[in-house]
Amino acid sequence: MLSETRPAKVGTWTEPALRVLRERYLLRKDGEVIETPEEMCWRVAVSIAAGEGRYGRSQAAVREVAEAFYDMMVDGYFIPNSPTLMNAGKGNGLQYSACYVLPVGDSMEEIFDSVKAAAIIHKSGGGTGFAFSRLRPKDDIVSSTGGRASGPVSFLRVFNGATEAVKQGGTRRGANMGILKVDHPDILEFIDCKLDGGITNFNISVAATDTFMEALSRGEEYDLVNPHTRKVVGRLSAREVFDRMVSAAWRTGDPGMVFIDRINASPANPTPDLGQVEATNPCGEQPLLPNEACNLGSLNVSKFARPGDDSELSIDWDEMERVVRLAVRFLDDVIEMNPYPLPEIDATVKSNRRIGLGIMGWADLLFIMGIPYDSQEAIDLAERLMSFVKDKGHDQCAKLAEERGPFPNWSKSIYKDVRPMRNSTVTTIAPTGTISMIAGCSSGIEPIFALAFQHRVKQPDGERVLTFVNETFEAIAKARGFYSDALKEEIARRGSLHGIPGLPENAANVFKTSHDIPFEWHVRHQAAFQRYTDNGVSKTINLPNDASEEDVASAYRLAWELGCLGITVFRDGCKGEQVLNVGLGKKDKSPAQLPTAGQQVIRPRPHSLAGKTYRKETPIGTAFITVNETEDGEPFEVFVQVGKGGSDTMAVAEALGRLISLTLRLPSPLTPQRRLEEVISQLSRIGGAQPMGFGAGKVLSLPDALGRTLAEHIGQVKVAGPPSTKADERRRIGDLCKECGQATFVYEEGCKKCLSCGFNEC
Repeated sequence: MLSETRPAKVGTWTEPALRVLRERYLLRKDGEVIETPEEMCWRVAVSIAAGEGRYGRSQAAVREVAEAFYDMMVDGYFIPNSPTLMNAGKGNGLQYSACYVLPVGDSMEEIFDSVKAAAIIHKSGGGTGFAFSRLRPKDDIVSSTGGRASGPVSFLRVFNGATEAVKQGGTRRGANMGILKVDHPDILEFIDCKLDGGITNFNISVAATDTFMEALSRGEEYDLVNPHTRKVVGRLSAREVFDRMVSAAWRTGDPGMVFIDRINASPANPTPDLGQVEATNPCGEQPLLPNEACNLGSLNVSKFARPGDDSELSIDWDEMERVVRLAVRFLDDVIEMNPYPLPEIDATVKSNRRIGLGIMGWADLLFIMGIPYDSQEAIDLAERLMSFVKDKGHDQCAKLAEERGPFPNWSKSIYKDVRPMRNSTVTTIAPTGTISMIAGCSSGIEPIFALAFQHRVKQPDGERVLTFVNETFEAIAKARGFYSDALKEEIARRGSLHGIPGLPENAANVFKTSHDIPFEWHVRHQAAFQRYTDNGVSKTINLPNDASEEDVASAYRLAWELGCLGITVFRDGCKGEQVLNVGLGKKDKSPAQLPTAGQQVIRPRPHSLAGKTYRKETPIGTAFITVNETEDGEPFEVFVQVGKGGSDTMAVAEALGRLISLTLRLPSPLTPQRRLEEVISQLSRIGGAQPMGFGAGKVLSLPDALGRTLAEHIGQVKVAGPPSTKADERRRIGDLCKECGQATFVYEEGCKKCLSCGFNEC
């Protein structure tokens, strides 16, 4: 059989790639991995190439195509989206697409039909987008019951809660996009809905109309329209609404903006006569009609750099064309073989046959070519490269139409008067979080997040600190003779090359990381690629922690001016800052008497103490919190355990316990009980990146969970937090990853992902 004779070629896989593959992609039996990366590639290649047989290709021809697909993946030239790698050829009945948009109609039946459909999609690894713009506004009268409508934000929370309970393919919770039109009466509530740290399974974006953007430029008001009655029910200042968006995005990264009328007037909606795009997939790059899906894949463009005749590096355009054409064929075959989860989706997809071929490894290519990311030369190359991918991709799409026929809605599309097309869209620049790790390259069109970072591993003889370096930078630095272990460690400490003496001229300009690059260049890159992309471009506009709200506003305006279809910003550290605070009741603040010199002794620990251990679920795992007391019933020490021994998560937990214990044992005019109350007030309501639970039971972070547990121990009913403090602005890579415990959990491409283990939330 075809599947029993895998080609001999083997791949070159990095250690991070192998770790990601073992944990999420390779076939398992009884919990054990029973597949190699090459066997995975052959499994996928054979499964997808079977689509060729539906058009009369012989078994030998199908085998030839499967081998070409296999080579393309094993060589790291092209990798399809994660659900295809996870599910194709496994016989598990799960679908292969990453991107879906589901309709949300204005009835209870339609709303919960959509909740059910989303759960089915999430189970197999897909992400979902929803427009809540059809829902009547909050407190609108419901004629059938006489009651009042809950409004879009209320149902957004319902969808978020449902997602919390469903894991994608057993590996992660589902990712969603929630969108509301800017002229919906509940738009202000929607803009602010993530400020309390909730709705963690959604990115949200405001669908900005041309009318709104024109009113913004003129400083005017615009109409609010009830979607149920289609009547104007109010007016708002466009500037005030925009400022509200900017303020919320500065604080939390949400909402983004999608320029919805621009999307519908572009190739991103190739069939405008059949319906309007209302929403996008979770990371914003894939506009879709209701009940539509798109399967994606990405070229590793760094693979096409070649030495030229004059020793200068250039791009092998002929080889790139070969891979582009093969990738388009692969993605069209995915549509044939994909077991879509719902008949409505199957019908819509096969009527339009959208595909999305994108790129990754862009930052690596610029490194190889010696071109700074923040330069006009980089922008020019971006336009040339994406123009080439689009031109060759569209030509291959037309050749497939000659071979297989155009997409069924072609005669009703924007292409009806030109050459027939097999696919209604061909190009999308999507997030490549884990597939870029598999390919061993940089993510999408993003600059690299870090040139080097540290990974701490506990071993029998103590903790070992491993420093990982960007492979492209390391290879270039070695070739140019300026690489050393000392340089590696210094980069990991500083986070960039900036300020390191003894480097070659221009090195610090070329080898920049995301936060070294002004936001204007981030937006310009997105716009440059968007000019030659049918669908959208996934790009996070990273801002430093000290960026102002005006910087966010400027980024949004520039994205509109340069022709982007949407924009997402992320200010470093914003997810970890406490946005809303609930004040404590007033306490006695009279000056305390300092202890005398004879009293200034840390109380020694008795030989034995009795206490209680509490189990508490937290956003980063299950915590076990022990509170030991003296014979008099006073709290004396606290121990906190969460995560794996030797991990950064466990280190932080242990540090919290030690510091609380020290506070209880230090001399003080306050009783241990009062000291613990003050500790609780400091810990409670500290917000983290991914809270869990609802209402009064919502746990915002490990410190919040600890504060709640200590309050339970001493019998407090309510606790609240202190005023927020200025965020730590020291250089860091990212947050703690809940999977591996390393401080390498970063936000890029509209998604949070771990640079160490590949875990991501999209």
